[in-house]
Amino acid sequence: MCRFLGIAESVLEDWEKRGFVERAPEYSMQEMVALRTLLALRRSRYGAQHIQKALDSLREKLNGIANPLTELKVFRNGSKLAVQLGDSKMEAVSGQLLLDFDREEINRLLQFPSKNLEARQRQEAESRNRQAEVWFEKGVDLEQTGATPDQIIQAYQRALECNPEHTGALVNLGTVCYHLRRFSNAAAHYKRALEIRPDYALAHFNLGNLYDETGDWARALEHYLHAIRIQPDYADAHYNVALLYQTHGEPLKAVSHWRRYLKLDPQGYWAGIARRELSKLRAAALVK
Repeated sequence: MCRFLGIAESVLEDWEKRGFVERAPEYSMQEMVALRTLLALRRSRYGAQHIQKALDSLREKLNGIANPLTELKVFRNGSKLAVQLGDSKMEAVSGQLLLDFDREEINRLLQFPSKNLEARQRQEAESRNRQAEVWFEKGVDLEQTGATPDQIIQAYQRALECNPEHTGALVNLGTVCYHLRRFSNAAAHYKRALEIRPDYALAHFNLGNLYDETGDWARALEHYLHAIRIQPDYADAHYNVALLYQTHGEPLKAVSHWRRYLKLDPQGYWAGIARRELSKLRAAALVK
């Protein structure tokens, strides 16, 4: 589904974490609409934190609306996020109806400098977080368009300069380093992401890949299994666990994970390999 819609797995996982969509093997038509809306907002540089704030405000202001992304038409109106309510448009955060004439100048005149230090600090932090989201999404776009590793690394590093605890940027930067075989750097980024967010299944999975690549199969297995405990339907983690168990002489455990993988991902090239390996194990059991 990520490939079909052109959504990076790390971006989809962030949306799921924020509650924009729920993880599911298959999405309903309404959920597909929500994903396309989120993708359109992301492409127009509308950050996830802005979306979160707008959705929370809509749930508070509109009785009976549980998921604005699937129940309403949500769109960007200039620098604001808006929804269509009958013949009217409403700004999501403030709840103000949007008029046909340009309100930017009115908003500028109504904005006065805050004398409250705490408010200013909060605004500065929000600004840094927004900039971090912009650079993170820039890095994802660069990866998808085949930019050089240096360009991609620079984008993720800029995101971390704005928000050192941006776990998506840490994991993606770690993966760039992994592909460049800078394993110590990759491991440091993955571990830092897990310090901030211990339940980050993708970080555990990627760290498992790194240990598997460097021959530390015990630690690789530990992180793959941790990813599965966090996210039981993590098909790729089941696949890699099955391979490790099979390679290291634990066929019964391998069989269990091959079966689980095939339930989660029954089609395609990797499913064919899984069936072949499962057949080998069954044949070996019959011979014995």
